[in-house]
This record gives sequence, C-alpha cells and structure tokens, in this order.
Amino acid sequence: MPINPNSGSSGGGQSVTITGSNLGGATAVHFGSKLATITGGTPTSVTVTTPAGSGVVPVTVTTPGGTSNPLNFFYVGAPFKSALSATAGPLGGGNTVTITGTGLSTATAVHFGANTATPTVVSDSVITVAVPAGAAAGAVGVSVTTTGGTNNGFSYTYVDTPTVGTVNPTSGPASGGTAVTISGTGFATTQSVTFGGIPAPFTVINDTTVSAVSPPTADGTPGPADITVTTVAGSATSPTPFQYLASPGI
Repeated sequence: MPINPNSGSSGGGQSVTITGSNLGGATAVHFGSKLATITGGTPTSVTVTTPAGSGVVPVTVTTPGGTSNPLNFFYVGAPFKSALSATAGPLGGGNTVTITGTGLSTATAVHFGANTATPTVVSDSVITVAVPAGAAAGAVGVSVTTTGGTNNGFSYTYVDTPTVGTVNPTSGPASGGTAVTISGTGFATTQSVTFGGIPAPFTVINDTTVSAVSPPTADGTPGPADITVTTVAGSATSPTPFQYLASPGI
C-alpha cells in the first residue's frame, strides 16, 4: 500500500494518495491518532488531505472490511534559514550562493523575488543555488521551499554593473598620495579600486561617488594609469587614464 508522497508539511494540508487493494468505501484514514480528510477513492486508491502532525506516524485505511496494515508517513518541519553567503550580486545573476540553516534536505526551490532557481542539496543544513537573473536592480526577498513548507526572511540585492564617469583631479605625483574623487554609478558594493592594476585605499561615499588615494606607481615612473572600480556586479574603467607626473628636479 504505497503512499505518494510519503512526506509532507508538519502543518498538514498535503494531498496524499494511498494505493492498495480492497480500498473501496474507505470510511477513515488515520495519520497516527489523527483523521485525514478523504477527498476521493476507488477500489485501489484513497486520496486524502493530511492533518497536522510531527515526526513519523503510521498511516492506516479503514473500510467496512477492517483496518489495513500501517505504513509510515514523515512529517517535515518548515525550513529555517540562518545565513546567506552573499546578500548582493549582479543583475544578470549566475553567481552561486550558499544558504545555511536547518530542514533544507528536501529543498526544491529557492525564490529570489518573483524568480525561482533549483538548489543543490548538500546536507540538511546547507544548500547552494545559482542566483537567477533579476528583473531590476534593488532588493528582493529570498525564500526556500521544502516538503515542510516555505520560509522567508532574507533579502538579496541585485546590483547593476558599475560605470565610471569622471575623476578629479586627473593627475598626481608618481609617489602617490593624491586624493581622487571618482564619479559614476553602481558604486555601493565597491570591493576594490585600482590605479594601473595597483590597489588603492578607498571609501564609498554613496552609490555614485567613491573617494580613493592614488598608490605609488610600481617602479616610481610617471605615466598614465587606468582607474578601475570593481563591485559585486563587475568592473568599470575610467574613460581617461589618471596621469602620474614626474617629480621636479634641480
């Protein structure tokens, strides 16, 4: 007498079909000590809506001919999410995020706003998922659906690829130390600023402004250096290089 599915939410409400023989005229289906609601039946099957429950419970079908042998049904609690490995990423998606928590072993879907992705179950406490593309830049709710239900509570921010517009000033000594204001868009999640590939200390002022201090050139020689801003969504380079100037000599 198979049960399909053989697991469901602890909150009940799951449609379950029990197949076997001599099931016509079923008068009761018990999940443990609780009665399920019978919604359909034939001589070889009974369809019910599960009551609320917990743990593993025996399922029996009662007909005018008696009560069947028991089979197990597994109640699964709603998932609990404790952490997202990343809370922001590119609007185009594609990056992999790890979700940790409990009750994740039966995860079938992860929802990022209105978009859904299929996760890979690593264990009951860990799943990974490739983030789907977003509809627009901004924050969306993240929820995980398992046999036990759906749990919300996290937020994920889609970020546009950055752009670099102007830098001020546009030049400084090859020894570095020039405070440079970089204007553009999508700077809120800035991870690095480089001058000619050399990392520079920086401060994010807002989504359109980053302040950085030019580092010394690699060999102390003057010349142009591209300023590149890298965020969680990608990188952008200034349209005009920063000019490192030679020191005066007498």
